[in-house]
Amino acid sequence: MDNLLTGRRSHVEPLLANPRFRFIEHDVTKPIVVDGALQSVWHFASPASPAEYHRYPIQTLKVGALGTHNTLGLCRDKGAAFLLASTSEVYGDPQETPQAETYWGNVNPIGPRGVYDEAKRFAEAMTMAYHRVHGFQTHIARIFNTYGSRMRPDDGRAIPTFIMQALRGEDLTVYGDGTQTRSFCYVDDMITAFERLMDSDVAEPVNLGNPEEYTILEVARRVIQATGSSSRIVFRPLPQDDPKTRRPDITRANTLLQWAPTVGLAEGLQRTLAWFRRTVS
Repeated sequence: MDNLLTGRRSHVEPLLANPRFRFIEHDVTKPIVVDGALQSVWHFASPASPAEYHRYPIQTLKVGALGTHNTLGLCRDKGAAFLLASTSEVYGDPQETPQAETYWGNVNPIGPRGVYDEAKRFAEAMTMAYHRVHGFQTHIARIFNTYGSRMRPDDGRAIPTFIMQALRGEDLTVYGDGTQTRSFCYVDDMITAFERLMDSDVAEPVNLGNPEEYTILEVARRVIQATGSSSRIVFRPLPQDDPKTRRPDITRANTLLQWAPTVGLAEGLQRTLAWFRRTVS
């Protein structure tokens, strides 16, 4: 179910001929009706990159609030399990690193990133309230930076932006001095984590991400090296409230889900680059 605000129908077209698959074009901030039984609902609806939630701030807030309320209500009515795609952005610009699930965060609720941060913080609170009051199975995945095949070229996040700039021979744009850090998890590892979380009985939030930490400047240099590009790196002013560090403590995922990422940044960049080269002219 997707209203295609930021998604692409082409991503699911190969599945449309499968009798076990059905695509419903719908906005989950509006009432949801699904016929028949449901085993689980995976609530991933939301713009996720800064470029997208700056473009759609009200839609981002609504899908975090109304969309979460509607999907949780659907689960309650159907007796289905629920998984919320939350985010490391609930930690804001953190004052401790690595970030553990016990850290409450440092978020500016009225800043330009607040529409995403607070939408997800509210969604987590709503999910835990439904779990406590109605007693059904819920899960919260706090997703750290994830990358891989099928990201949009204009997604706005670091890796697809760097890859497209390098492939076009353009300057790679780094904001600030590039010393801010991020931790990048390849999408295949992340999907495995989602499956294990849904199959568990863990209701508390769980950090999911790769704890290997890189500066943005280092990532830009790695993309230039991987592409063989002659692109240069240029620097632009750092956006307001941009986090200075982002690194997950995944002890809870290790212990409760027996999960850890297996694809390092070098391999993941090669896989992602190969996909972009095949599909983007």
